[in-house]
Amino acid sequence: MDTFEGSPWMLNEKIEAAFNEQMNAEMYSSYLYLAMGAHLATQGLGGMAHWMRGQAAEEWAHGMKFFDFLLDRGGVPKLRAIDSPPSAFGSPVEVFEMVLEHEQKVTGLIHDLVDLAAAEKDHPSGPFLAWFVTEQVEEEKTAGDILDQLRMVGDQPAGLMMMDRALAARA
Repeated sequence: MDTFEGSPWMLNEKIEAAFNEQMNAEMYSSYLYLAMGAHLATQGLGGMAHWMRGQAAEEWAHGMKFFDFLLDRGGVPKLRAIDSPPSAFGSPVEVFEMVLEHEQKVTGLIHDLVDLAAAEKDHPSGPFLAWFVTEQVEEEKTAGDILDQLRMVGDQPAGLMMMDRALAARA
């Protein structure tokens, strides 16, 4: 079978390695949100735990987008160990502060990939990464909005219950 080596659709080694790193980072994000969800569930916040499970599934899907793109471009997905996330996180406000910080970190990683693809003149990666750039705007906004609401609620049990119910509605 002809591999079309050197073809513009094939990934170069730098891009392939960076995309494999990002795939692992997205899968770690999934683990992190599962751990956060478990923490929230033990606090009696099943709705927030449900939201985190949804977030974990979404992050795993993001990792799979990199997996598939690597294959589509003639690269090899390299599955590595996924680091263990923490198991204790603090209050709901502290958890969502960590969510926002983590999403900001992921945004930086995506921006680095955009810069690398431009520097390597890897034009096929541009549209693929543009989806992630847009997705990260949504991720940061959502995390920021939830955090703002949790800060308004403070330690008021009724407010926390309302937030928990609202986050349970995530499809």
